[in-house]
Amino acid sequence: MKAGVFIVDDHYMVIEGIRSLLQHEKNIDWLGHAANAASCLSFLKQQQPDVLLMDISLPDKSGTDLCKEVKLLYPAVFVLGLSTFNQQAIIRNMMDNGASGYILKNADKEEVLEAIRVVLTGKTYFSPEAAVSMKETGKEMPLVTRREKEVLRLIAAGLTNAEIAGQLFISIPTVNTHRKSLLEKFDAKNTAILISKAIRQGII
Repeated sequence: MKAGVFIVDDHYMVIEGIRSLLQHEKNIDWLGHAANAASCLSFLKQQQPDVLLMDISLPDKSGTDLCKEVKLLYPAVFVLGLSTFNQQAIIRNMMDNGASGYILKNADKEEVLEAIRVVLTGKTYFSPEAAVSMKETGKEMPLVTRREKEVLRLIAAGLTNAEIAGQLFISIPTVNTHRKSLLEKFDAKNTAILISKAIRQGII
């Protein structure tokens, strides 16, 4: 089955470059491109791709804001951040807003295809440069989902599991699952250490 791919980027050469890489691939259905957020959202009202390659710098809206909006409206669409920047804060911001991966614009065909294949399986893909950037003093920073981040902020605010469940409209066992996952990801023995590490790493 072919994967529908769409790109939103305001640089013609980037669009043409990626289109030339992908348009003849048998497993890729090239759906077209948009040069700004408004055109992208207009296209999505008519048709949703499986994977959306999204520049983080657009003329009318940041890619991170657009990513958040797209995931809210079309949660089944996988977003791949596309940029020339590989700073950790930018990558993390994109991931926090729902992206499934992040690649640089110098990626070759094999890497772009691999990124698409990986995110379609529900996993996260980082280009090698982005993966290196996500490491802090040799230790990889934990990747926190948007929901986990919401739970983390409410934990930091002192809410109980029951209160968090009520505020986020999820069950108490789900809150417990998120809490355990966060403790594991941050290698924290208790909630106090968890919050301290999260604050130190700029996640809350």
